[in-house]
Amino acid sequence: MKKYLKIAAIVVLAALVIIQFIPVNYPENVSPNPGDIIENGVATAEIGAILKTSCYDCHSNQVVYPWYSKVAPVSWLLKKDITEGKDELNFSEWTTYNKRRMLKKLDEVKEMVEEDEMPLGIYTFIHGDAKLSETQKQQLIEWVDATTASIME
Repeated sequence: MKKYLKIAAIVVLAALVIIQFIPVNYPENVSPNPGDIIENGVATAEIGAILKTSCYDCHSNQVVYPWYSKVAPVSWLLKKDITEGKDELNFSEWTTYNKRRMLKKLDEVKEMVEEDEMPLGIYTFIHGDAKLSETQKQQLIEWVDATTASIME
C-alpha cells in the first residue's frame, strides 16, 4: 500500500511540474483607457478608489496580476475569472456602452453588492482589502442610484 501511495505522490508531483509549462495568455492591460468610468468622472474619486480595490482586477483593462497568477492550475482559474469578468462588465470601456447597457450594468452592480455576490469570496479571501464594508456598500449603492438618475435625464 505504501508503494502505491509513493507512486501516486510522484505522479501528482510530476503532473504539477509539467503543467507549469502550459502557457496562460491573460488579457492584456491597455493604457490609456479613454473610456474608463473613473477617468471620465462618472465615478467620484472615493467611488473610484473602491472600484479599483474591489473590482478592477476582474472588470477593467488595468488588472494587477499577482505572483500566483503564474502558477498552474491557479493561473487557469484566474484567466477564466478575468476573461468572464471583463466580458460581463469592463469599467475601462464604460463610455463605449450605450445608455441601455449602462443602466443594465448599474442595476447588476447594485444587485451584486446588495446580495454580497461581488467581489467574489475567493478573491476577498486572498485580497482582504477588497472586501466591501457596509459603508462602502452603501456608498456604491447611492452612487449607482445617482448615476442611474443622471443617465435617465
